[in-house]
Amino acid sequence: MTAGTPAQPMQRTFMDKLLDGVERVGNRVPHPVLMFAYLILLIIVASTILGWLGVSITDEIAVPVKVPVELNTYEDLTTPTIVAPNIVQSIHYEIQQTTIAIRPLLSIEGIRFIFTSFVPNFQGFGALAITLIALLGAGVAEQGGLMAALIRKLVKVAPRSLIVYLIIFVGVLSSVASDAGYLILIPLAAAAFLAVGRHPIAGLAAGFAGVAAVFMANLIVTPTDAMLFEITNESLALAGRAPIAITADYFFQIVSVLVMTVVAGFVTVRIVEPRLGKYDPADAGDAAQANVEEVDPALDSRGLRNALWAFLGVLALVLLFTLPAGAPLRDPDTGLIIGQTPFMASLLFIIMLCFLVPGIAYGAAVGKYKHANDVIAAVVKTFAGLASLIFMLLMISQFIAYFNYSRIPNVIAVALAAGLGNAGIGAIPLLIGFVLVIVLLDFIMPGTLAKWAIFAPIFVPLFVRLGVPAQTLFAAYRVGDSPINTLTPLMVYFPVIVTFAQRYQKKAGVGTIVALMMPYAAIMLIVWLALLLLWFVLGIPIGPGYPVRF
Repeated sequence: MTAGTPAQPMQRTFMDKLLDGVERVGNRVPHPVLMFAYLILLIIVASTILGWLGVSITDEIAVPVKVPVELNTYEDLTTPTIVAPNIVQSIHYEIQQTTIAIRPLLSIEGIRFIFTSFVPNFQGFGALAITLIALLGAGVAEQGGLMAALIRKLVKVAPRSLIVYLIIFVGVLSSVASDAGYLILIPLAAAAFLAVGRHPIAGLAAGFAGVAAVFMANLIVTPTDAMLFEITNESLALAGRAPIAITADYFFQIVSVLVMTVVAGFVTVRIVEPRLGKYDPADAGDAAQANVEEVDPALDSRGLRNALWAFLGVLALVLLFTLPAGAPLRDPDTGLIIGQTPFMASLLFIIMLCFLVPGIAYGAAVGKYKHANDVIAAVVKTFAGLASLIFMLLMISQFIAYFNYSRIPNVIAVALAAGLGNAGIGAIPLLIGFVLVIVLLDFIMPGTLAKWAIFAPIFVPLFVRLGVPAQTLFAAYRVGDSPINTLTPLMVYFPVIVTFAQRYQKKAGVGTIVALMMPYAAIMLIVWLALLLLWFVLGIPIGPGYPVRF
């Protein structure tokens, strides 16, 4: 190219043009608050029509065994609160033949539910409490400067090419702490990419892929696994089979974590970052996000030392309350630490302390926190920025409550399950069909437990008859249930991800995130399903002492 000749614009591939089109269309979707308001109206109308038509379905599903509760009524509350006998008591399931009928929202009972449940729907919406608690610690650490300091240290220590894989791997492991990864790791991933001169939206995408697209796989047994395997074992009883252990598909989980980390990293580097191009700080919704704050190296070192000691103090306290026999964070009956135990139920609170206390220690060392009021001001500032998010969560909580009340997702799920179960096809085609049905359902029914409670009693006995053990079917459920978490706006944290993206790209919307995450969802689903089928064909044991097929 001769001097003075203008550079040719980079050729846009078909995939780039397709994703750009998805982004444009998606960003024309109304504000998430309005979108969920319209969905609520749609559910009200649809449930009323289907209810009046008498739509129903009967099948065997797993339902929780009722536990005794007591009501406490306080003078300052108009509604009594329900007190369970043990907050970490194991939830048991039993298989029952149940007729599920669509419940119309425009009926006497439906209208009563709309009016009387509005406050309880939001009051009992777990995502709100998780958001506030997680961001309490993260906000203090961020305002005090600890987050930026940790990112600077990460940039110095980790090779630039490996940062993306480290972020994704930590994101995958974060599912052990329920939803904390959505609120802490994803914004950290964006900031880390910005710190090394890479596009922060690509970092956000990598973090989101790690947290959400591999949510059902982990190197550590999670509380969700305990409840899912309880449903699995109840379903096995229908087929006259012995129960299986919670580690029945653990070998497949280990390999899935490693393979999906590499695949998500590949998608980030080879597809997402080239499409996004070079980041322009002028695009930032918050100018402060694009600026790097200068810190005195001596103060920074002292702050990190203090933060480390504070973290070790929190860790020592947690170990003291966990490791000794009879410790308060052990299961009071079995003495276990991992599983459905007080320790696992406390993880979010522990993570909050691991950011809050070191954040205060760092901020005090560098002069950000000179008084307790400064820490309170940091929390207030963090919560003040959540106003629009809280409003969105209010609408989401109502939509989920009305959608579940109508029983539309349950009827759809049971109908799809029955249709696939009666298809009369072989084990491998049925395994593929099962994964694809789970993928489709995940768009409208992101909840992991709800889908498995419907599908397990139908498919566990069916697959056992075809020579496919329950642990293999459960591994297939992991494959189908995870990747679409990155695409469905009905996933409760999807609007949160949009909000995070708008810090760096003020025009980002629902379409931006959907287009961003489509390559992850598609490629990771294909590779993960191929891994499962290869595992099945080769006959490799899927867990310690558990075969992949009979």
